[in-house]
Amino acid sequence: MNKFIFSKVKQLVPKISSTELIALRSGNTSIDRSILNGDIEYPTKKNIPNKLAESKLNTLFSMHDKSKLYPNSDNNKIISWLATNKFFSFIIDEKYGGNKLSVNELSNVLTKITSFDPGLGVVAMVPNSLGPGELISIYGTEKQKNHYLPKLAAGEFIPCFGLTGPNNGSDATGKIDTGKIISKENKKYIEVEINKRYITLAPVANLMGLAFNLKDPNGLLDEGSEGITVALVERNTCGLIQETHHNPLNAGFPNGTLKGNLLIPLENIIGGEKNAGNGWKMLMECLSAGRGICLPATANASSKAASFGMYHYIKIREQFNMPLEKMEAIQEKFNKIILDTWIIQSSVLMTNDILDNGDSPAVISAIMKQQSTERARNVLNQAMDIHAGASICLGYSNFLEKFYRSAPIGITVEGSNTLTRSLIIFGQGLNKSHPYIFPVLNDILNNDANSFKENFNEILNHSILLYLKSFSLSFSKTLEQQVVNFACLTNFVALKGGSIKKEQMLSGTMADIFSNLYLAQSVLYYEKDKKASDKLTNYIVNHLMNENQKLINEVVDNLGFEKYLLLHLKKSVKSINYKEEKDIFNEIMKNPNIIDCIKENIHIEGVFKDMEDALLLDKNSEEYKILKDKIINVGEYNN
Repeated sequence: MNKFIFSKVKQLVPKISSTELIALRSGNTSIDRSILNGDIEYPTKKNIPNKLAESKLNTLFSMHDKSKLYPNSDNNKIISWLATNKFFSFIIDEKYGGNKLSVNELSNVLTKITSFDPGLGVVAMVPNSLGPGELISIYGTEKQKNHYLPKLAAGEFIPCFGLTGPNNGSDATGKIDTGKIISKENKKYIEVEINKRYITLAPVANLMGLAFNLKDPNGLLDEGSEGITVALVERNTCGLIQETHHNPLNAGFPNGTLKGNLLIPLENIIGGEKNAGNGWKMLMECLSAGRGICLPATANASSKAASFGMYHYIKIREQFNMPLEKMEAIQEKFNKIILDTWIIQSSVLMTNDILDNGDSPAVISAIMKQQSTERARNVLNQAMDIHAGASICLGYSNFLEKFYRSAPIGITVEGSNTLTRSLIIFGQGLNKSHPYIFPVLNDILNNDANSFKENFNEILNHSILLYLKSFSLSFSKTLEQQVVNFACLTNFVALKGGSIKKEQMLSGTMADIFSNLYLAQSVLYYEKDKKASDKLTNYIVNHLMNENQKLINEVVDNLGFEKYLLLHLKKSVKSINYKEEKDIFNEIMKNPNIIDCIKENIHIEGVFKDMEDALLLDKNSEEYKILKDKIINVGEYNN
């Protein structure tokens, strides 16, 4: 019987490539596992002192005239200032001259910089995300660490990382540049023709990390193996060409190409020859910074800035002889703005605390990347509707344009959101985050029937207990009950095995439910920490649960025979209650804790400062009228 089950499960298991297997074995799990286990868990709060003086940020903001960082005519003055003032060293240890920050502080600093200027935020983000600095710190030889890290910390080196090209984007290792090992004058080199694009900081960088597929046709490797490899190349060496740049939606940050027929000494591999072929593992273990910290920080900045601006604007701007805040149509849109902004800032806080505890959960990082950037785009779309004509004309009062222009960039990079939602969050999460599936998968891969029997019994018992629990809680409408229902549903969806890879509508919908459960927990976690508004917290959690119930109903309806065993998971969905919407709007506008939380970590100047000041004045005063005209002004230019 055991052999029969082993054989049947083996048929269900999807074909897993070596790169997928590395991804599954990289990083760890956290709350994502507790959700698939059918329970709720929160991280321990760590209070780590801040290191970066506020005056440093103020100096940066005062010297930046808000012109494009790149291309420009000032010889990249701001970028050079950032480099020499250790803004590119926030993940480099102090013993190498770095200014390593906690995850929370790094996130808060990037949020504030991005709220001032999104292009500047990107420039500050990249060296502190996936790049040579982190890779050298973790995997470099002692010689590489001692040579490169102090120079990166001091700003002598400006780094970038070259992975994507014309034939590999979201499929990062697809048709990636291929090189081979050759021997020349009794020394080993890597000969590789590269054609990299979308490389942020490439036009100004002088230290490149390059990823390529390494071949060893002549068996010259003494250590390591063939496969994805990461090496270091300095500007104007090895045949590297940095001659062209891209222009991502005129957002004003350096992004470009790395090309050339390169001859790279073998010792330039990060970690030396022994790390040949180890590049994909290295990259997977370092992805959490970009996905889990930096991109969510930029999304946090844009949504907070939009919310803060609209909170004041709808009090000041009048139409039909009334402030916009008195119109229900505006209230409806503004509630959506605050809902998504609150979700983003809550999930950023909880995720930062998870990462500051030393965890590196790949699935949570994917959830954060996809959900924060998508929800930030929703915030900006709603805000643009309210701001109307002022938001589509460049000018002093247009505080949305710079964020609106940059929003698609965050959605596209670090694996497009389409890929992340439909393939990674649930597809990878099912195998990685589930408490029992990966051990069974590992037994199949290792052809270990004895271990399989033990692990299969574990997953069987787990599934039966969850199924029974889903009945015992069937009349409950709590977050705990929905977590159990999702975990139960997951075990049935898992029966599809390898076909989940192809059923991307199903996988995407399951990813949305999974994400919403994580986000709902983060909103509760945030309220526990900030004590801002029980009313708003309950409203948002109920909204996420209601959204999830629609999705659970949809999944059950689209299953095969299994749906008849899961009909009890289907429940009615709550309609929008207009009175509740108006009550929540009043809570947002009258509870100062809410706008104070939204204001945290964003830079207040210009039209934002004018709006704050205007609301302190008598509306009948001349001073107020002057400020109001300035705030609702639309840019005008001579013909």
